[in-house]
Amino acid sequence: MQQLLKRRAFRWSAATVCGALALSAVVAASPWREEPEASYTLPEGFEYDSDPDYYTEKYRPQYHLSPETANMSDPNGMVYFEGEYHQMYQRSGQWGHAISKDLLHWEHRPLALPKDELGDIWSGSAVVDRHDTTGFFGGKPGLVAIFTHFKNGLQSQSIAYSADKGRTWTKYEGNPVIPNPGVKDFRDPKVFWHEASGKWVMIVSVDKKVWFYRSPDLKRWEWTGEFGPGHGSHAAVWECPDLFELPIEGTSEKRWVLTVSLGNNTQTKGSKAQYFVGTFDGNTFKNDNLPAVKLWTDHGKDFYAAISYSDIPEEDGRRIWLGWMSNWRYPFAMPTGVWKGNMSIPRELRLRDVPGEGLRLVQEPIEELKRLRGEGKTLKNVKLKAGENPFEALRGASFETEATFRAEAGSGGVFGFKVRTGEEQETVIGYDAAAQELFLDRTRSGEASFEANFAERMTAPLPLRGGTLKLRVFVDDTTVEVFANDGEAVMSAIIFPDPLSRGLELFADASASGVVVERAAFYPMRTVWRDEDPDDERPRRILVSHTILHLKEEEAVPLRSAVLPHAADQGIEWTSTDPAIVDVQPNEDGGIVATGKLEGSAELLARTADGTVERSINVFVEGE
Repeated sequence: MQQLLKRRAFRWSAATVCGALALSAVVAASPWREEPEASYTLPEGFEYDSDPDYYTEKYRPQYHLSPETANMSDPNGMVYFEGEYHQMYQRSGQWGHAISKDLLHWEHRPLALPKDELGDIWSGSAVVDRHDTTGFFGGKPGLVAIFTHFKNGLQSQSIAYSADKGRTWTKYEGNPVIPNPGVKDFRDPKVFWHEASGKWVMIVSVDKKVWFYRSPDLKRWEWTGEFGPGHGSHAAVWECPDLFELPIEGTSEKRWVLTVSLGNNTQTKGSKAQYFVGTFDGNTFKNDNLPAVKLWTDHGKDFYAAISYSDIPEEDGRRIWLGWMSNWRYPFAMPTGVWKGNMSIPRELRLRDVPGEGLRLVQEPIEELKRLRGEGKTLKNVKLKAGENPFEALRGASFETEATFRAEAGSGGVFGFKVRTGEEQETVIGYDAAAQELFLDRTRSGEASFEANFAERMTAPLPLRGGTLKLRVFVDDTTVEVFANDGEAVMSAIIFPDPLSRGLELFADASASGVVVERAAFYPMRTVWRDEDPDDERPRRILVSHTILHLKEEEAVPLRSAVLPHAADQGIEWTSTDPAIVDVQPNEDGGIVATGKLEGSAELLARTADGTVERSINVFVEGE
């Protein structure tokens, strides 16, 4: 009889039971509303990978661009041409390449620019040569890449061209088009066509400043000026510059924005990025602000080398950019296995006249991201109370959530979101009303041993507007991107939580009296790599807290599990292939406990309630 009990399969899911109870409580306490799933179509010609486990590795983002293998760092060669966005990127001194028709779904391509006899291929840009100023394309439009060659300590600027929509590239036989002028740091050219002067313009990093060049044909370049000395932060070398004109919201006026990234340094506790607002006459840039003013692009730790796409059609009218989500403190130290690094979500840029501050760069997620939303859940007019969580029933690792908070005059305290919560893990996106400060706290976010100071708290000054705070948060496994007050403050960070840390909390502390959530919403997000619906009730895979166990005789270890997608039945049946070696029993927390019984090896099998998905755990028991 005892042996039969040991062989019994246990079907148990605390998440199912507790989640149902919590959802009932939330529905009773709050006016929850279901929102329909967003309209979703694939770009013409795009095909998902046929492997059901493609891009399901631990820590793999689901709607951000990341490489299949190898390193991804600075975005390069970003250009739109004949219905396609080209996203090149640094891949250890070469240009990796991906193509998209909607900035969501990406097709990985072979290397665009491999290193050659002139050296490594460092960062740069790409443009559409619409009028064949280069003479490369027989009078037709074509693509030209402008990049830094690096060899023997010298950096110089070179070009390459493609007459087949970026599928193959030919390096110009006259490279470099701008030899090194005798300076140490001379890199990262960003090129655009300046209509007013009828010339190509290049902005290039030179130590802690930028130089400007102009050209009629992308081959012959003339130096026209510089910007930088005495302006902004000089905490480290300036890298990856960009220069573009933006409209001022609510007006017919425009201003030029110059952006640069700063390398790793102690002043900013890592690499960072800044911007300037001013005018550009085709030769050089003039700053509208006092030289000492420092304007930061992003107040998080993981948004670097951001560059905008060139040649987006006038009828679209947007300026869109993205950045590399990492920091030169820990560029490729992340615990992600065969790939390292990913890009941020694409963001639309505008200028806003912010009361009390002046013209400021604002960033908001591109509209296309809404297509990835699954069925949403919303609530309205809920007063937050310490110890209560209106989002108790929600789970997810790849989602979007947003809320509008209204704080009574004079109220203090801290409120906001906690994401990827689980076994003593959480990442907090909060607002400190007394300090008038937005913060992102990853001190308890998960794995952090790869970098001494990774577990840190980041802040951004942000006054409430009319007693109101808007937060829009994108979480995608290892990425967190926060947009506050319609993009006035932005914070980006990477985290590495346990795969089962999938809770979500809408919170206020005891001193945050009078905070009301006017509206909050949660949307599970589709993966762009596989044909999966986040609202599908059919199980796809099982997550487990351990993939292998080493036990001693009579040692007991609790195990946790979850079924994906979260809309599926969370019930799991557990069995041991040899209960004499390892026994499995339910525990009071809703998981199971594996207990070593006898020296040897066996497997624990987890099976979904419908029997369609299985997962195994190898167990090794040591004798005394």
